[in-house]
Amino acid sequence: MTRLGVKSPAGLTLGHALLALAVVIVWGTNFVVIKLALGHLPPLLFATLRFTIAAVPAVFFLPRPAVPLRELALYGILIGVGQFGLLFIAMNGHIAPGLASLVVQSQVFFTIGLAMYFNGEQLRPVQALSLALGALGIGMIGWHSGGATSLGGVALVLGAALGWAGGNMVQRRAVGINMLSYVVWSSLFAVPPLALLSLYLEGWPAIAAGFANASATTWAAVVWQSVGNTMFGYAAWGWLLTRHPASTVAPLSLLVPVFGMATAAWWLGETLPAWKLEAAVLVLGGLALNLLWPRFARRFRPAV
Repeated sequence: MTRLGVKSPAGLTLGHALLALAVVIVWGTNFVVIKLALGHLPPLLFATLRFTIAAVPAVFFLPRPAVPLRELALYGILIGVGQFGLLFIAMNGHIAPGLASLVVQSQVFFTIGLAMYFNGEQLRPVQALSLALGALGIGMIGWHSGGATSLGGVALVLGAALGWAGGNMVQRRAVGINMLSYVVWSSLFAVPPLALLSLYLEGWPAIAAGFANASATTWAAVVWQSVGNTMFGYAAWGWLLTRHPASTVAPLSLLVPVFGMATAAWWLGETLPAWKLEAAVLVLGGLALNLLWPRFARRFRPAV
């Protein structure tokens, strides 16, 4: 119980439910923030700055978490390069922000696949159905690619989702540690590969132009990415997962693409045609089925 001491309908205390909602809002609206920053910064430079500010100066004040360095490095590279490096490249003109917020949620399906491959977990029938629904939704997005969204952009975001899923597999081995320290220290290992990739693929002229063209809004977006999305979002979510069952916390992430698509429509004028809403229903339906079915099964099993 928190000091507020009031239970929410979801089983969280009121204070914890509000914290989870704050994280979901930050993560959902974050896609518009990314788009604003990419107007001036090359994507890999943007990712480098994001993780640099997330690590420094906090790394000098937070003790190193009690996990092997290779675990921190692997998590940092999977999330830094795999998830956000690819996501930022995709959102640099290859996929609309609202759709990116939806497609990246396929990390849930990739996490299931990785758990089956590495841990020998079995695919349950309900998971197979949820995967099929999600695949149909992603396929619909690919079918309607064009304009602000390309097949390459969808593929890049799927790669980002795979990086996120790999990070989930690594992070779940870190039990009983300070999540903020984990996020800060792992961010250190994301910076060198991102900086080298930026220098090699984007080149110094583009990097110099990015710094020269960056406005106060650009730097505010970078800081928001580092402090709001990374340090607050990931640390708070990990903190909640250590205090409540994953089946209670995880379903709230279904609201991320809802906020993402709504904010993109409101702020950037991204259209919401029928096919996009249908794809969202399929993907979110698959995610909801996978996340919520165990709870319903446990509730009705005694009656059966």
